[in-house]
Amino acid sequence: MQYVVIPVTIVLVLFILWIILSLRLASFVMTGHRQTLDKAMKWQSERYDTSFYNDLEHTDYTVKSFDGYELHARMLRCPNHTGKYVIISHGYTDNRIGSLKYAKMYIALGYSCILYDLRGHGLNQSTFTTYGIREGKDIAELVRDTRQRYADIIQLGLHGESLGAASTVTSLQFKPEVDFVVADCGFSDIDNVLREGYRNAGAPVLLVDVANFGARLRYRYSLKTMRPIDSLNDNEIPILFIHGANDSFILPKNSEDMAQRTKGYSELHLIEGAGHAESMLHSPEEYGKIVEGFLAKINLR
Repeated sequence: MQYVVIPVTIVLVLFILWIILSLRLASFVMTGHRQTLDKAMKWQSERYDTSFYNDLEHTDYTVKSFDGYELHARMLRCPNHTGKYVIISHGYTDNRIGSLKYAKMYIALGYSCILYDLRGHGLNQSTFTTYGIREGKDIAELVRDTRQRYADIIQLGLHGESLGAASTVTSLQFKPEVDFVVADCGFSDIDNVLREGYRNAGAPVLLVDVANFGARLRYRYSLKTMRPIDSLNDNEIPILFIHGANDSFILPKNSEDMAQRTKGYSELHLIEGAGHAESMLHSPEEYGKIVEGFLAKINLR
């Protein structure tokens, strides 16, 4: 029997290349290019009327999170303010401006809105994304800060889109003092989203495991532990799940699975014809009626 001897140099080169690939994939997954506030405003203004934003009374401030990281926030005061507030979390690579399309709806419903930049986004210090792990803790701190900052609160809710929805769901493990949650097109775990993305791109799904190795090596976080759905096992806060029926990026099954997992009251609505993070823009009237109906069912309207 003959054995093929592979030179140590070749093995070493292949190993180094594999390490480099894993680190670059991890960086791609966890540090995507972020939008500026100006570019976000331009994008939003081209798709719906943002003029309501200009005349709203607002207050800017920062909130120190669990590890001292500062989150930039802006409170938009509803002209007919009655003590109702909602904290809105935007999607990956976006910033607080991306939350305006939801703020418009909540202002009409009588809620003052707290918009903020997720960790690593907007005006915040640059850092990597953990797909809900640190971001969920940030939201829990925002809830505590809001309760301390505004003494007139009679209702406080959370609303998130995509990464913001996943982070909002993740925050529920910390039992935040909120009355309701709206989760729009969130993921149950980031692993299934990445695998679907690589599959649709015709790339080897094995690259997700390579990226996971790089994430553990470079950032000390495993992609496989980024599972918002695991925060729902004993959750009793009412949740409204909304998802674009045509979302091919984060499949609707993610919201379906989370709606089934939560212990408390939940609703799931799929918006026909809407892709990823398009539900509000695609069907604003339907969206507003769904949210208002949900709030009425849980006795908050």
